[in-house]
Amino acid sequence: MNGGFTHLLATYGYLVVFLFIGIESLGVPFPGETMLITAAVYAGATHNLGIPGVILAAIAGAIIGDNIGFGIGWFGGYRLLRRYGRYIRLDEAKLKVGRYIFMLHGGKVVFFGRFVSVLRAYAAFLAGTNRMHWRRFLAYNAAGGIVWAASWGTVAYLLGSQINRLSTPVDIAFGVLGGIVLVAGILVIRAQEKRLEAAAEKALPGPLDDHMTRSR
Repeated sequence: MNGGFTHLLATYGYLVVFLFIGIESLGVPFPGETMLITAAVYAGATHNLGIPGVILAAIAGAIIGDNIGFGIGWFGGYRLLRRYGRYIRLDEAKLKVGRYIFMLHGGKVVFFGRFVSVLRAYAAFLAGTNRMHWRRFLAYNAAGGIVWAASWGTVAYLLGSQINRLSTPVDIAFGVLGGIVLVAGILVIRAQEKRLEAAAEKALPGPLDDHMTRSR
């Protein structure tokens, strides 16, 4: 576990989970998902935090942060993202991925974007920029936040709960296997991100125009 993160968790508990994920969801590159996984492993290994509290804090941070990001995207528009996006690492490639996925899937990108790091911090911005209806956004946003926090949190918690029980070769093997599954899942998601970037560039070659149509 990350020593700095565990110190924050021991000192501030659920609040730091909420803040890290909320800041990331605002559109700021921040290790929100890393904090969720670390907090869940910490809860499983030490029982100083309860996993329901970790998951609820993550859900709250995701929903509240995303809704603020949605408002910024709605009122600021695409020109704002083009002008200032570089300060939060929202470059042309990420804008193209978001635009491309909205063209294909509309609001579903808000749900699945929670699981893709290249979109997680920016999906709410892009939803607002694309003038997605807020109630529809909130439904996808809440569902994505709940499934994301519950799935990653539960898997990481179960892994953490085994740390202090690894006493036999079989226990160690299962612990290693759990770690491999977690890492493999992250690598698969990263590979999917690269494919999305390539597909977006093919579908939207050259600079993006400033006209952002209403999502489906």
